[in-house]
Amino acid sequence: MTATPAQRERSLGVYLAMGVLFGIVLTKGELVSWFRIEEALRFKGPYLYEVFASALAVAASGFALLKRRRIALPPKALGRGVRYVAGGAVFGLGWGTVGACPGPLFALIGAGVGVLTATVVAALAGTWTYGYLRPRLPH
Repeated sequence: MTATPAQRERSLGVYLAMGVLFGIVLTKGELVSWFRIEEALRFKGPYLYEVFASALAVAASGFALLKRRRIALPPKALGRGVRYVAGGAVFGLGWGTVGACPGPLFALIGAGVGVLTATVVAALAGTWTYGYLRPRLPH
């Protein structure tokens, strides 16, 4: 059954509202603050680690609920470690260069850090390039 244009627009509106709410939570919770991130990376404060632990608890509860309802998730096929090391290095270099994790980029733009628009454009270009080259890459 194909969704009608009105149903698609309503769904997009819900996704947009959820994204805006998530951005507000990230911003108000200071999870996009470079100072909070630096504090965590220098092991000077537990705030970000507490947030990560709470996210882990929520995710574990969610997976337990899926398992209880017998909703099967396909197992992730793990490959060789090289691609994870390379991907982590690229991710870390980007994060260190820009000073922001990719997740809150839109929240930072919404908070008035407009210079990150160039970063979002570059991230989208990189994502598109990977999607285009993916069939030709060794996985």
